Amino acid sequence: METLRQVLSRPEFYLPPAFDLCAVFFFSITGAVAALRRGYDWVGLFTLAFVTGLGGALMRDGLFLQEGPPALTRDGRYLVAVLAGCVVGGWWGGWIERFPRAVAVLDAIGLGAYSVVGVSKSLATGLSVPAAILVGVINASGGGLLRDVIVREEPLMLKPGQFYALASLLGCVLFVALTRSGGMPATAGALISIAAVFVLRMLAILLNWRTGAVQIWREGNSDPPSG
Repeated sequence: METLRQVLSRPEFYLPPAFDLCAVFFFSITGAVAALRRGYDWVGLFTLAFVTGLGGALMRDGLFLQEGPPALTRDGRYLVAVLAGCVVGGWWGGWIERFPRAVAVLDAIGLGAYSVVGVSKSLATGLSVPAAILVGVINASGGGLLRDVIVREEPLMLKPGQFYALASLLGCVLFVALTRSGGMPATAGALISIAAVFVLRMLAILLNWRTGAVQIWREGNSDPPSG
């Protein structure tokens, strides 16, 4: 059994499975809570928890990495993490709902973890740095995107709002910078990147930092942009 110090000092692009499993667990809780808001039964709750927790990973493994069966089919712990998220969200969802910031905290942790997991796995399979960053963002936000499509809502990540995909992008870029350019071990770089995503996401919520709608010039409505 490796000690924490040994894990942190590993030079190769390797992240302990705990990063991935924790992201699945936290995202699954948010999916379960979303199902409770809509009055779904346990089947609907599991479906939303599964899609939110593992949708991004399925997109990563099936569309981009294509290294055989998706990770969730090769490691039963992923489904266990989803089931654990269902139990926590199902039994304590009402209590969690009383504290809206609690859901945001869980989501921010999962967002950071899934961002660096996606980048790390992509780099390990030989993807270029830009491609790995793209996969990291999709890994982190894909589950929420699929969840919104299933419940017939306009995906939140497509609308102006508090930094979400941008926070994931920051984590992905920071992870690459620390590990590829800075020579930092992958696990240590991941912890720093996850913390950065978490802090940025929390600041965006607390201070209401928001993205704005794209402003375009339309003939007859406004003057064309100058310069």
